[in-house]
Amino acid sequence: MAQDAPALPAPVRTIVIAALVGLGVLLVAYVLAVVSVGDGVRPGTTVEEVAIGGLSKAEATQTLSNELDPKAAKPIRVRADSQVLTVDPAAAGLAFDAAATVEQASGRVLNPFALIAALTGGEEIEPVIVVNADQLDEAISQLAGEVDQPAVEPRLVVRGRQPIVQEGKPGIALDQAGLADQVRDALLVKRMPIDAATTTVEPTVTPEAITAGKELVRQAVSAPITVQAESVVATIPPRAIARALSFTVADGAFVPTLDGAVLHASIAAALEPVEDRGNDASFVIRSGKPQVVPSKVGRGVADEELASQVSSVLQNPVGSRDVSVAIGTREPRITTEQAEALGITERISTFTQNFPYAAYRVQNIGRAAKYVNGTVLLPGETFSMNDTAKERTEANGYTKGFIINPGGIFAEDFGGGVSTAATTAWTAAFYGGLERVSTTAHSIYISRYKAGLEATVSWGNFDMQFRNDTPYGVLITASTSNTSVTMSLWSTKVYDKVTSESGARTNVRKFGTIYDTSDKCLGQSGVEGFDINVDRVWYQGGKELRRETISTHYKPTPKVICGEKKKKDEFGGGKKPGKVKPSPSASPQASAPATGDATAPAPGQ
Repeated sequence: MAQDAPALPAPVRTIVIAALVGLGVLLVAYVLAVVSVGDGVRPGTTVEEVAIGGLSKAEATQTLSNELDPKAAKPIRVRADSQVLTVDPAAAGLAFDAAATVEQASGRVLNPFALIAALTGGEEIEPVIVVNADQLDEAISQLAGEVDQPAVEPRLVVRGRQPIVQEGKPGIALDQAGLADQVRDALLVKRMPIDAATTTVEPTVTPEAITAGKELVRQAVSAPITVQAESVVATIPPRAIARALSFTVADGAFVPTLDGAVLHASIAAALEPVEDRGNDASFVIRSGKPQVVPSKVGRGVADEELASQVSSVLQNPVGSRDVSVAIGTREPRITTEQAEALGITERISTFTQNFPYAAYRVQNIGRAAKYVNGTVLLPGETFSMNDTAKERTEANGYTKGFIINPGGIFAEDFGGGVSTAATTAWTAAFYGGLERVSTTAHSIYISRYKAGLEATVSWGNFDMQFRNDTPYGVLITASTSNTSVTMSLWSTKVYDKVTSESGARTNVRKFGTIYDTSDKCLGQSGVEGFDINVDRVWYQGGKELRRETISTHYKPTPKVICGEKKKKDEFGGGKKPGKVKPSPSASPQASAPATGDATAPAPGQ
């Protein structure tokens, strides 16, 4: 028989009953607290110091939109490498989501601790930022295009018989991932410029590679090279090897190249007994019309074979520097019959570009024009300005002049001004309707050019190329004066006319200021950066046949002041900043009108 449970002592029963009553009271209070908080925004809630506690979801959303949307729409400034750039948050895919933010601070709260916080107030809610990752990456990439400066590789040239290394220069690269985070975090804060991080980009050519390149030069010109061609023995002297030798950079090393024509010219007199060089068919302009100069089949040593054979013994010591080359038929590249069938019968375009007189410009532009003059492009062939104008060295007839370094800062180097010839050739090809293969505008805008219709070149970096995509041959002629260069294309007209249509300048960007304390400071005025589109339009039969849009992005040109930046004194005064020396870039001038098929003024360099 089960026994009854012993009764609790009276004091214990009192404690238990009191505890149960207390729990009941707490439960009722909890339920009442949950109900009191309700479905709206919890009391005391703020977002970026905007109070929304106690409001309905709709009211809170509207309040946040009114207060924070204008702040989120303001451009975000980014400071990098002395430039201050801007980011449009909407274009960068950044937006404040008021509704999603309110959701975080609304609805019934069941967690007791969160409930206590809701009742006591003071809860700060993080705003919800919506990010379109692709748009943000694109916006940051565009900023990088303004800031990034590629490393300048060292150059190895041969002067006399000595290897001369022109020092390279580190580049800079924007920390794009870090800046994306900074821009996102800055959407709703007070607008102050963001200091973007950059990293140094070192040239790929190492000190060891420079040492190896210099040793290669010394060995290459250490002794003559003997050439056996049938019964003739000729000697290429070291000075000719030095003139023929040039270098490009590939995979962090200097790669040698020999100019076979230079080598051949050095032994041409010795080869006369076994050679009859002949000649290609060529053209002369008489009375405004192209006429064919007949070709002639030759016999002798091919330049390409000579260069190849000499290259194979460049590093050999004295006593092992002998090569043999064959004597063969030297067929003209263009025979008389082929030249007559090319359809080179009339001028299809011409362009004259003025430039401010400077002795270095006259020499360098004139030299490049001389190399270009007489070039014949067969159907399907591509014109290369670098290949045609050759490397800008003293041996190739160039002198030092002003060039634009990465970052838009002027400096002195061989070949300054050659881009004027490149621009002239490209503009003539543009209005001649030939296919654009590769053109690179200057990184900064130079006022004597037509914006978006220019081309610059840099040996070993980028080229200006166009292709003869017509069924006819194209002859290029070039001439210069002390202040102008003219290039004309001769062929058979395929189009009635080719015109250019320029759009408005967009995305205009302010320039920054740089203080340069080096002895090589040149000083220069600043120029705004901008984007522009130029349409090339082909017409045939009185109707538009097709058009091509060429988009150009000009970086701001920094203002360079020679000297240190002067600090203000304690009374707010201060000395005047260092002077800006006259810029090597010419002041704006009237542009030369394009002639021939050009229908609008087309300035160039």
